[in-house]
Amino acid sequence: MGIEIERKFLLKHAGWRQQIESRKYLVQGYLSVNPEATVRVRIAGDVAFLTLKGARSNYSATEFEYPIPLDDAHKILTQMCLQPPVEKWRHIVKHQGHVWEIDEFLGSNAGLYVAEIELASPTAAFSLPDWLGGEVSHDSRYTNASLAQCPYSTWEDHHAS
Repeated sequence: MGIEIERKFLLKHAGWRQQIESRKYLVQGYLSVNPEATVRVRIAGDVAFLTLKGARSNYSATEFEYPIPLDDAHKILTQMCLQPPVEKWRHIVKHQGHVWEIDEFLGSNAGLYVAEIELASPTAAFSLPDWLGGEVSHDSRYTNASLAQCPYSTWEDHHAS
């Protein structure tokens, strides 16, 4: 069983852009958005995955991820998932020994930027870069499954800066 321990933050400014080490385009769709068990398909370049995530408790969630054929992923994404899919650029930034994944959302979620860090334990220490804004780890609106149902462009108040 896999466990994902993750913290999420909004961004204050674009200072992180000078630190980008790599980036990739992701498109993902959701077959189930039940908070107790989400199921998504993700395409990242020429690879695809089916991911099952359990309910989040504290900063942790059970997660299982399986590679699937790219052709199958395209069919699942277009024929079985909520529409429109969640599209984003994922930028990789390293800061004081930790890897940050900064998602720059596109399409109906354009204008939203979220930085995530995966940790070894919920209490693991890490340094906060100066470009981080407020923490949104416990705000369900910022989960990708929620963004698939209620895109950022439909929010009355945009909290990201």
